[in-house]
Amino acid sequence: MGIVKFEDSLITENPLLNHTDNERNAVNEEMLGNVHISAEYEEAIGEEILLDVRPYKLGSVLKEPLSFVAEVILRLSSAIASGYTITGFFFLGFICGCGIIAAAVAWESGKPLSIEEVEVAPPQKDEVRIKILFTSLCHTDVYFWDAKGQNPLFPRILGHEAGGIVESVGEGVTDLKPGDHVLPIFTGECKECPHCLSEESNICDLLRINTDRGEMINDGKSRFSINGKPIYHFLGTSTFSEYTVVHVGQVAKINPEAPLDKVCVLSCGMSTGFGATVNVAKPKKGQSVAIFGLGAVGLAAAEGARVSGASRIIGVDLNPSRFDQAKKFGVTEFVNPKDYNKPVREVIVEMTGGGVDRSVECTGSIQAMISAFECVHDGWGVAVLVGVPNKDDAFKTHPVNLLNEKTVKGAFFGNYKPRSDIPAVVEKYMNKELELDKFITHTVPFSEINKAFELMLAGEGLRCVIRMDE
Repeated sequence: MGIVKFEDSLITENPLLNHTDNERNAVNEEMLGNVHISAEYEEAIGEEILLDVRPYKLGSVLKEPLSFVAEVILRLSSAIASGYTITGFFFLGFICGCGIIAAAVAWESGKPLSIEEVEVAPPQKDEVRIKILFTSLCHTDVYFWDAKGQNPLFPRILGHEAGGIVESVGEGVTDLKPGDHVLPIFTGECKECPHCLSEESNICDLLRINTDRGEMINDGKSRFSINGKPIYHFLGTSTFSEYTVVHVGQVAKINPEAPLDKVCVLSCGMSTGFGATVNVAKPKKGQSVAIFGLGAVGLAAAEGARVSGASRIIGVDLNPSRFDQAKKFGVTEFVNPKDYNKPVREVIVEMTGGGVDRSVECTGSIQAMISAFECVHDGWGVAVLVGVPNKDDAFKTHPVNLLNEKTVKGAFFGNYKPRSDIPAVVEKYMNKELELDKFITHTVPFSEINKAFELMLAGEGLRCVIRMDE
């Protein structure tokens, strides 16, 4: 029995279509406005049959969609009747023959994103092309969009918290295939470097986060372009796009039954906060924990403290409207630094009779980082820093705090290895051991992506999921 595969690669890249530029242009001109499925390029390859079913122009599908669908069904029926098994049917959205998809482009800092027609190239060696179904807005996206504390790099396609389906894979990719459900991750796991081989680290030598890199590491080129001009990547993911190209080491294959509109938030914020508590701070049952910052990451950290059995979870935030919501995540007490005329570290030390056992900082404020460290109990207190500071910030504290056996640690992505650990975190959700639904407070269609930015800038809600098919 044979296998039918449907080829969606561009006409310029299909090895079966060795047209010259003039021939290709003539074909495109001839087929403009008509549905075209090129039967003459069916070719038997062993027991496989490659059917080239893409129209050459987007306009042909838009003008005659029913005819196009009818032709595809006819070919499917014919193949099945001949004893072939259908193993895949993947179109690159509506790029059709021209390689064009929709993406939200940040042209300059602080300006609304613009949904543009962008060409996305096929995956190269060790790369995967993913159809993004759901993505969500993380504070880090806003931070680099605003670009006040970092090096600006524009035009750029932001986005790094998402879920999707593998559309195609490049040379050398063996553990992923078209149809796999995946979470693209802003950091990676090559599985070969000393960090990846260590049980203690998740900071891959090859794929560690690089906010200044706007190209793929394989060849230093972008896979996105508009009229031949490159559009920069963001964190190797760029999920504010219908399709994106990601290094295979930054892709976690997950349970296909997991709802992507929920588990997409595990590809950054929720894993970062939850893991910072359970994997790094490691509070013991009955201990006290202070959480600095009650945004989505901070509440994920609070959830980790609750699951760990902390007896007191103290939430610290400048926005009192967050306090009621934080109760759903196990926070038992609240401190607004504005309500006191003394440093917040002193407030917490007095509240707890010497300091909290653990603290987790999730704001990126250097003052919050220092306070989180200085408010832990001497002798055994541990502070974990999660937030991303400005590039010129410096952490300053008196050395006696360290001599008094207070410990400060950093946590990167909750100390989770993307490919090895995240699938298991998804299973925790599937087994009802981890709640995610309460983190998702808003959803918007892709066409209204700027509304997600407005909500975050106004401090409303936790996570806004963006539906890419709308």
